[in-house]
Amino acid sequence: MDPKCWIHRSIYIIDLYDKDHKDDLYVQDKNVSSKTISYMYSSWAQHRTKCPYHRPLGFEAGSVSPDQVTCSNQEQYTGWFSSWVPSKARLNSQGFGCAWLSKFQDNSQWLQVDLKEVMVVSGILSQGRCDADEWVTKYSVQYRTDEKLNWIYYKDQTGNNRVFYGNSDRSSSVQNLLRPPIVARYVRILPLGWHTRIALRLELLLCMKKCM
Repeated sequence: MDPKCWIHRSIYIIDLYDKDHKDDLYVQDKNVSSKTISYMYSSWAQHRTKCPYHRPLGFEAGSVSPDQVTCSNQEQYTGWFSSWVPSKARLNSQGFGCAWLSKFQDNSQWLQVDLKEVMVVSGILSQGRCDADEWVTKYSVQYRTDEKLNWIYYKDQTGNNRVFYGNSDRSSSVQNLLRPPIVARYVRILPLGWHTRIALRLELLLCMKKCM
């Protein structure tokens, strides 16, 4: 994906982290607790902050490892479905096994990403399956900073669970920015609608104060 950073017009940003990490917004101070992170985010979110720059987490580049991506009913991915496991949900992936395919088509399915540390997530890019007319048309987002905490739905301005509109073909990528961004270690994509079958290629965007 090129360029490495995307620019947005908003220039107002609030530091969330300590002075050692003043140049970016996606590295957590290891000494900061989930409770403190949640408090800082609550103060930050009131300003409806937008990110001036974004960078990809690394689905397309391959820096997101297979063990970071899981899904509902993962233990049932055997036989033909073993080629369509959640770790295949990589933006612009091609060939056989080029996407995550859900084995079941209902609203109980999800794709989960473990960022390995708390980061500021600012957007989502999605695609459908590269070799068939299958894609996710809409989805919701959940997140949390620690696996012991409850999942939080990303809300719209009215306080309802926000519905993100996804793809309408197999190849185009659709970008949804999170305004405000979320502070999370774990992010879930929950398909709400799909064409033919739940199929997804993905990239997450991280919030940055400057292009690095």
